Amino acid sequence: MKILHTADWHLGKRLDRFSRLEEQILVMDEIVQIADEQNVDLILIAGDLFDNFNPSVEAIELFYKTLKRLSLNGKRPVIAISGNHDSPSLIDAPDPFARECGIILIGHPKAKVTPFELDDFKISHSVEGMIEIQLKNYDFPIRIVHTAFANEVRLKEYFGENKEDALNQILAENWKDIADEFCDEKGVNILMTHLYMNKKGAPILEEPDGEKPIKIGNADLIYSDIIPKQIQYTALGHLHAFQNIGTKEKPVIYSSSPLCYSFSEAGQTKYVSIIEANPNKEVTYEKIALKNGKALVRKTFDDVEKAIAWLTENQNTLVELTLESETYLKAEERKLIYNAHHGIVHLIPKVKNQEFNQNQLHEINLNQDIQSLFKDYFKSKSNAQEPNEELLDLFNEILNP
Repeated sequence: MKILHTADWHLGKRLDRFSRLEEQILVMDEIVQIADEQNVDLILIAGDLFDNFNPSVEAIELFYKTLKRLSLNGKRPVIAISGNHDSPSLIDAPDPFARECGIILIGHPKAKVTPFELDDFKISHSVEGMIEIQLKNYDFPIRIVHTAFANEVRLKEYFGENKEDALNQILAENWKDIADEFCDEKGVNILMTHLYMNKKGAPILEEPDGEKPIKIGNADLIYSDIIPKQIQYTALGHLHAFQNIGTKEKPVIYSSSPLCYSFSEAGQTKYVSIIEANPNKEVTYEKIALKNGKALVRKTFDDVEKAIAWLTENQNTLVELTLESETYLKAEERKLIYNAHHGIVHLIPKVKNQEFNQNQLHEINLNQDIQSLFKDYFKSKSNAQEPNEELLDLFNEILNP
């Protein structure tokens, strides 16, 4: 059985003033093509389907069109759960209609999916937090243990446990109970969740810039050692870099976001994970790189002409540009830079540090004219850097409107 695992689509995401929708249309098309070329039997989307609780009409349209294409109009099951950026109710709302296309949408933890049957597959069993699917061409079922995102307090409410118990303990018991009852060796057993999970004792995995943080201290940190032994592969969402925090034999995979969504992700290659699974055997997986989307680049220059030359040669990028110089950037220099490239997200002027003795300005003559006072004040705040003529002209304009 072949399974495609993806996550963290963040449809509708913007990077500062830049929409990413055109890139998202291209990369969604690429994911559909990979699913078809790889002839996968099942699609898993592990949360953060949208970037916010109230996505745009365009983002919603792209989402449903992509799911319909992935489902091959009902021939291939697609299972999507909500993440911390999603509105659970919005994800749940179209479920009755989506089922007709083979799409299973799960907004809340411990949700129970209503069983249904189509020509090519059926939900053969369903309980809170687990569905069993029987595909037409296989003589064994696949079980998906699913836990959509909710914060620590809500998760404890959902599972009805002692509020003082650790979240790891609550999830461990819930997953174990489901796995012990329904996940035997006669089927493929998968866990899909959108939580902040890490390997116990491993370094903390950083959440990307711009991501709504899940981890507050260690309260919401889930450890991979609580995954039931019956689970052959764990499909995670939330962190945007591809990584296996499990083992080769039992992978626990963050499949990555399909695009770089913040400059903390600059230079990352994005992937989908293709899993091959059989009952009672180790799974294998392959990560397939996604090629669409603009590269996010952080660059630093100490010369405006060099910066403009690089920008001119690297148009298909979104850029965070730092310019180091002895003086502040002039208006005409800024104009040249922005005219050279239309994907500059941040322009950060950085005046080079100069040796500066605060004692040089410990006595300021308050009897001097206002322009001289302004110069001394500016120097006191900028490591003895003199204000440029442009700034002085602006100051004089304010003084004499």
